[in-house]
Amino acid sequence: MSAVGRSGVLASFAVALMILLPQSSRQNSMLEGIPSGKTRVLDLSYAINDKLVPWPGDEKFFEAKVNATIEKNGYFTRSFWMLEHYGTHLDAPAHFPPGKATVDQIPAKKLMGPAVVLDVRAEGAKDADFQLPSASVEEWEKRHGRIPEGAIVLLRTGWATRWPDALRYRNQDAQGKMHFPGFSLGAAKLLIERKVSGLGCDTMSIDYGASEDFAVHHLALGAGLYHLENLADLSEMPESGAFLIAAPIKLEGGSGGPVRVFALLP
Repeated sequence: MSAVGRSGVLASFAVALMILLPQSSRQNSMLEGIPSGKTRVLDLSYAINDKLVPWPGDEKFFEAKVNATIEKNGYFTRSFWMLEHYGTHLDAPAHFPPGKATVDQIPAKKLMGPAVVLDVRAEGAKDADFQLPSASVEEWEKRHGRIPEGAIVLLRTGWATRWPDALRYRNQDAQGKMHFPGFSLGAAKLLIERKVSGLGCDTMSIDYGASEDFAVHHLALGAGLYHLENLADLSEMPESGAFLIAAPIKLEGGSGGPVRVFALLP
């Protein structure tokens, strides 16, 4: 995990968070601790290159080309092309019907919020098709209190340990169907009732891998939530107490796009 507390970018995030968040001594302390390193900052995103795991059937997904070099031009630039849904990325509501908002239309305040981590590593190890039930959400609330409005809920399956091995990460059977854990429709309904801002996972999809109807995509995106998929290793994330910042590319009209996700840990 990357500790980026010295970054000027995070200093700007801290200023924005001071404005957006309710003023509390705990939150202020967390923000003030970024420059000194007292507050840990985890980077939950994979670097973008041509070696990441694409969705099955995507033949072209990333390409980079050098436009200028130090030797020839005195400076270095590249151009690149990539799919909107490749690597660590955000699904905007417009990605699946009846969702409407494109990635540039998601309010900035919804891209920041308390992180709720639901751990299903044990269940996923026993059953790759495991779907988080609503009862697990209720059990989390018994331990930590009601999920706050505006939270970003992450499903920790442990699948990041398989990255970037496409065979193990996709976990396809002989018929080509993928197998990895995801949210159940019941859990998604409950989280929508809690008025969370987004759902995230360390797998290729919010829906479990063998899904054919992508029911959770339709439901959650239709309710105005967004998804964070292919998140990097979540093992250091506490079940509660962290704060998440999702910074997607502001692509006009986009169904989604690459996203840099930071977690602030007290």
